[in-house]
Amino acid sequence: MSKPTVITISGEPGSGTTTIAKLLNEELKLELFFIGETFRVLAREYKMSLPEFGKYADTHPEIDFELDKRQVARAKRGNVIMEGRLSGWLMRKNNIKAFNIYLMADLAIRVKRIMGREEKSYDQVEREILEREKCEMDRYKKIYNIDYSDPVHYDLIIDTSNLTPEQIVKKIIDAYSSKEI
Repeated sequence: MSKPTVITISGEPGSGTTTIAKLLNEELKLELFFIGETFRVLAREYKMSLPEFGKYADTHPEIDFELDKRQVARAKRGNVIMEGRLSGWLMRKNNIKAFNIYLMADLAIRVKRIMGREEKSYDQVEREILEREKCEMDRYKKIYNIDYSDPVHYDLIIDTSNLTPEQIVKKIIDAYSSKEI
């Protein structure tokens, strides 16, 4: 069986999904598709913060459906690393052959990582992460009746808490190289 040319990276905010997608791209030379960036662009277009836009999306499911549509259309062309909360689930739902990865990390580590790139206090970042996670979990449960963190959606789950980005990429490439899907 041949390897899928779609790799998805999903995970908790601050778990390293964006960093790992970029590093994995350096190794595998596939196109990058960041659903979070598309969501951020939409939030800016609507002149809202991410938490505000997340709450807005909660009552406007057309936002999620549009993001899904764009993601599935891109995945069908192959040769892509997709980074997004629902990417793994979407590939399975749409019968798109993919290698689905989920990244997680301890909350305190995720907060510190985000603080390293944003000028916010620990308490503010922690509050924003928890609000975002609750908002997304509730929204995805309501719209799709899923828990995106459920291991059933993934081929590989990695706790990134105590690993360097290079160690994480090595684990992914080793698993991807040896896995037949």
